[in-house]
Formats: sequence, C-alpha cells, structure tokens
Amino acid sequence: MRIGFFLILFVISSLAYDKNFSYRKYEHVKGFIEPLVKQTVELGIKYDIPPAALLAIASVESGYGRGYVASITGNILSLGAGRKDKELPALYLPHTTKSYTVLYNQKIIKSYEKNQLVWKKRPKSLKKDYRPKNIAGTANLLDYFDDKKEEKLRANLENIRDFCQKWISLNNSHKVFQDARKYLNNEVKKRGKEILFSEDLNVKFIQSIGGKKNSFNYRTSWGKKVVKVLHKTGAVKLTKDIHEKKQFAQVW
Repeated sequence: MRIGFFLILFVISSLAYDKNFSYRKYEHVKGFIEPLVKQTVELGIKYDIPPAALLAIASVESGYGRGYVASITGNILSLGAGRKDKELPALYLPHTTKSYTVLYNQKIIKSYEKNQLVWKKRPKSLKKDYRPKNIAGTANLLDYFDDKKEEKLRANLENIRDFCQKWISLNNSHKVFQDARKYLNNEVKKRGKEILFSEDLNVKFIQSIGGKKNSFNYRTSWGKKVVKVLHKTGAVKLTKDIHEKKQFAQVW
C-alpha cells in the first residue's frame, strides 16, 4: 500500500509539468518566472525584444532571483551602474559553510550558529541598485525587498526596461548591442512582432550578445547556459501562451 501511494504521488508530480520542460518541476523556477512573465511579455512586445530570452537571461544572471546581489538590489539582469546610478557598495557578509549561500538578512543570519558561517568582505558589485533612492547605494536595509513583493516586482521590471531601452539600443556605445538592435529591427520589420516568439530568433539573439569581447558576457559558456534555460523552462512557448492571453496556471 505504501509503495502504491508513493507511486501515485510520483505520477501526479510527473504530470504537473511538461516533461520536455524539465526545469518546470522546480518551485524556485516557477516562483521566479510567474510574477514576471506577463509584464515581461508586454515589455518585449513594446521594445521588440524576445521576452523568452529576457526571462532566460534574468534566470541565469540572478540564479532565479536567489543571488544575493539580485535579492538586495532587484537587479536580476546584472546590469552595470551608469554614471548617475547608485551601485551596491562593498559589504561584509557571511556565507554558509555547507551550501556556500551568501546571507544578507539579519534575521536569517542570527538563526545560524557561529560555526555555520564564514564572514567575508564582498567587493563593490558595480551593479545598479534599484532600491529606493534613500537607501540605494548603501549598506542599509539590505533585506528591503524580502517582504515587499510589489516593490520587488517594480524593481525587477524597471531593470528589464533598462536592458530593453539602454542596452539593446542603436545608441549603445558597444557595437555588439547596436548589431543586436539592428538584427531585431530587421526581423520584426520583415515578419512582424510574432517573430519574437520564434525559438530560432530567441536563440540567435542570446548568442548575438554573448561569448565575445565587449558583449553582455564574454564567456562562450554563457550563451549555452542561457539557451539551456530557455529550452528547459519552455520559455518561448510560455511567453507565446501568455501573449495569447492564456493564464499562467493553465500553461505552466
């Protein structure tokens, strides 16, 4: 009876997500993407940037929103701070000895024994801090977004908007981003905005902005990681479904 019960649970859990999109079985993946997807699709349509690629890049850059810099600043795309932007300063923070998870929330830090933590000075992140102006760029209220879901979503979406407006732009000083903008403009002009939900275009866009000097990420492995997330989360199908006004709970 006990074996039969667990077998039923396994079957139910297996049917809860498309087996082709194996990352959907993870709650932290769902928890990161669900609040973002609808408005990310809207931003992608507005700025002619494939929204599935936006979600995949943000997932990799922020560790599905769990990285300490992204958690503190709301900067899920790891965008560098501009001249007028506040950036996260150097911080003295601990990491756990077993999982090497960096902790910044004082309540959580206090829940650990001293021998479970290793304290270390973290260098300036050089990333834009999307917290409110009175605390952005400071070591104050590092846990500001932890219990403010609406504020956190606002920051995440502002971060995505910055990427769409300022990075993938003909006005960007780096040729790789100018070329990416030209490529997307040409594709949308020829095929319409529906091309933004093409798997091929999403992959080509990701590959176009990484793996080379003065790109979003110079490592050749970066594009492979992002494309893997794109495929394993079914991000292209998901964003297309959301664009077609389907509910997240129905299509995840």
